Amino acid sequence: MKTVRESTTLYNFLGSHNPYWRLTESSDVLRFSTTETTEPERTLQLSAEQAARIREMTVITSSLMMSLTVDESDLSVHLVGRKINKREWAGNASAWHDTPAVARDLSHGLSFAEQVVSEAHSAIVILDSRGNIQRFNRLCEDYTGLKEHDVIGQSVFKLFMSRREAAASRRNNRVFFRSGNAYEVELWIPTRKGQRLFLFRNKFVHSGSGKNEIFLICSGTDITEERRAQERLRILANTDSITGLPNRNAMQELIDHAINHADNNKVGVVYLDLDNFKKVNDAYGHLFGDQLLRDVSLAILSCLEHDQVLARPGGDEFLVLASNTSQSALEAMASRILTRLRLPFRIGLIEVYTSCSVGISLSPEHGSDSAAIIRHADTAMYTAKEGGRGQFCVFTPEMNQRVFEYLWLDTNLRKALENDQLVIHYQPKITWRGEVRSLEALVRWQSPERGLIPPLDFISYAEESGLIVPLGRWVILDVVRQVAKWRDKGINLRVAVNISARQLADQTIFTALKQVLQELNFEYCPIDVELTESCLIENDELALSVIQQFSQLGAQVHLDAIKLDQVFVRDIHKQPVSQSLVRAIVAVAQALNLQVIAEGVESAKEDAFLTKNGINERQGFLFAKPMPAVAFERWYKRYLKRA
Repeated sequence: MKTVRESTTLYNFLGSHNPYWRLTESSDVLRFSTTETTEPERTLQLSAEQAARIREMTVITSSLMMSLTVDESDLSVHLVGRKINKREWAGNASAWHDTPAVARDLSHGLSFAEQVVSEAHSAIVILDSRGNIQRFNRLCEDYTGLKEHDVIGQSVFKLFMSRREAAASRRNNRVFFRSGNAYEVELWIPTRKGQRLFLFRNKFVHSGSGKNEIFLICSGTDITEERRAQERLRILANTDSITGLPNRNAMQELIDHAINHADNNKVGVVYLDLDNFKKVNDAYGHLFGDQLLRDVSLAILSCLEHDQVLARPGGDEFLVLASNTSQSALEAMASRILTRLRLPFRIGLIEVYTSCSVGISLSPEHGSDSAAIIRHADTAMYTAKEGGRGQFCVFTPEMNQRVFEYLWLDTNLRKALENDQLVIHYQPKITWRGEVRSLEALVRWQSPERGLIPPLDFISYAEESGLIVPLGRWVILDVVRQVAKWRDKGINLRVAVNISARQLADQTIFTALKQVLQELNFEYCPIDVELTESCLIENDELALSVIQQFSQLGAQVHLDAIKLDQVFVRDIHKQPVSQSLVRAIVAVAQALNLQVIAEGVESAKEDAFLTKNGINERQGFLFAKPMPAVAFERWYKRYLKRA
């Protein structure tokens, strides 16, 4: 009677013994309609707990029993349904004892689940605890060429594994079945396309027909191409594409392995840097440069022992790893390489030379890992390069001082540019008549830590790091502003500014200079540009363009002067060799109509000899040391009074 009463109540309230229900994510109101396609006709307010139970349903059809109040009567309702989209759950309802409707909907759910397994985009195999196949979906059939009805009940170990793999898998399977934990495994499976690598994600489930009936669902994905791509990437990540040698990543691993297995033996690293590869590469192109790198690598390999490893970390650098070695053996190797690389390389019809600089370090004395030993070999190599190239150096702890100095300069010179710590000192040039016609601008660094730093201590670093470009721009513009101040005070002198090869590429200087000249009402640029020898040697075309642009702004570019370094000037009145050299230089200069300027004049006797022998201009401490602008103004007034 209760079953009939509940079914009648449901029918009277909803107009159907098997109404369609729907619940949304945003509301706890359960909506009913006679069919899935009709609009909701009745609603019931659920408690938060009841709504939460329904929202636990997944996309696989399931059922739950719920007690609802309908027309002031408690009614046990069986809800069969699933999550139909991101925000809705739906299905059919029936009186709890209305088993035909429940059975029908559960049957539909099982049919759907069966279709999911069959049509899934994964190879799905269901196994019992003995490893016998219970399900073998359509994708499995496509991969293997086997039919499900032929493999049901057969051992997966015998069908798809070698004897050794099967034995290991059986042992693992027993362990996993006892633990019941999900796991993943990669297996090579014979398919119609040959051996393919599959990643199986495995999970244990109860069948529902008995608590001890456990099955393993194996969902497999073919990852063969993915693994091949990963292997290609691994090879690319560890191999230099130009030479085929190990790259830096691979070499670091090899060095660490050698150090960890060295016992009491030494591990050595030799760091090589080609001295003029960039010029060759720029002159003949990258294809030529790549071939030269390959030829150089073969030449270096010919100098190595059979157990020594050559790598190319990048650019024009090479690394050699030597296990169970000694310093003398590494020095001998370095000598062989240097000798070989002094010979020419012929590529097509072109013959080029490319020597190298070599640094050597050893473990354990110079480091206990790849990072330290490579870094110290690199430091030794730069020391060799600074010493004249074409030679080798063995690392010493003192070499680290250069590295620390470089790091200090790298940090603090940038700050100096930003914080106005740079100042310009001016040194007058004196003609043979005793007149002051121009000055030379010399930059100084007023460091809060080290005081006044002369240019010799930081200009070479600025050149190497590229900071010479903003530094040089600042010098030129600041000099122009200072000359404008002197002009307003009646001091009309030109100022010489040095420009190096690295500054030639800075085309922005001309726009900035033109703007400053206009702001200060200059009809012409009041500076004399002195190009260093490197400008004309390294890039004569760019140097010519720079000369033209400076000339258009009214600057004078002095290419008709020879400067005598203070090395030749020092005590020249007592040095017969220097005297002969200076006389010869002056004779050549006069024949070519060039000016000769002597630097570093410190004594009257030096000045007397230089003036007597035709030197056009002199500068040095005899006349005035480099000084700030204000100090120069005072000096200049005194000098004019004496003159």
